[in-house]
Amino acid sequence: MDAVNDAANHTAESVPGPPSTASAPAEGGPGHKTGSRLYPRVTSFRSRRGALTATQQQSWDRMWPSIGREVADEPLDAAAWFGRDAPLVIEIGCGTGTATAAMAQAEPHLNLIGIEVYQPGLAQLVQRIEREGIENIRLLRGDAVDVLENMIAAESLTGVRVFFPDPWPKARHHKRRLLQPATVALIAGRLKPGGVLHVATDHADYAEHIHAVGMAEPLLQGLNEATGGVSEEHRGTAPIGFERPVTKFEGKAHRAGSAITELIWGKIDR
Repeated sequence: MDAVNDAANHTAESVPGPPSTASAPAEGGPGHKTGSRLYPRVTSFRSRRGALTATQQQSWDRMWPSIGREVADEPLDAAAWFGRDAPLVIEIGCGTGTATAAMAQAEPHLNLIGIEVYQPGLAQLVQRIEREGIENIRLLRGDAVDVLENMIAAESLTGVRVFFPDPWPKARHHKRRLLQPATVALIAGRLKPGGVLHVATDHADYAEHIHAVGMAEPLLQGLNEATGGVSEEHRGTAPIGFERPVTKFEGKAHRAGSAITELIWGKIDR
């Protein structure tokens, strides 16, 4: 895809696998020994480049030192970064951040971290955060699997959102899909008991794949109809909202006749 959509928009993060040499390293990437890895393995995001506009760069320079970081190996102290102790939610593949910003504003009691590799998309979100004074968003640029493995403690997340990850529709590319059993198990391990994994996709085959993987994960139980639960029984008690703002990308999918599948699981409270 050439266009960048508003949500995770098929630019989601990485799946475990052997190192890839298909993409040249970006600044701060694997060609640089900085402890930050943008392209460390076979990825589920598509490598793309783009320059920031002058106004985006100015906003980036003002805001990124306080609200953004490159993905690294150090454990994340979210309470210190946000300046408060609040339930932590991560969004994998936040794209240009339309959904991210809207959900953060609708849920000011949550600390929200968006993870994305595409800098111009992040820059659009940075501009909106600055323009609208959104205080409960922080941003990580790099590989979400690295974040989950190295920066997030076990049973520390209240929610994980993955909206419209790249479906990699060709069979030979299915290994690049983000939501494989190992990654879903990793997400489940990082969720607190009662925490929520919310996935949305407009690709029917990928929806079937995600459904099968999620239903096979023993730490997760279905919270909405697509996962064998009853959403009305959980909507009022779940620690994060089930609603999503409709982005431009999703609007295009609706107009094209593509069905949106919502898959919501909760971490079993044993």
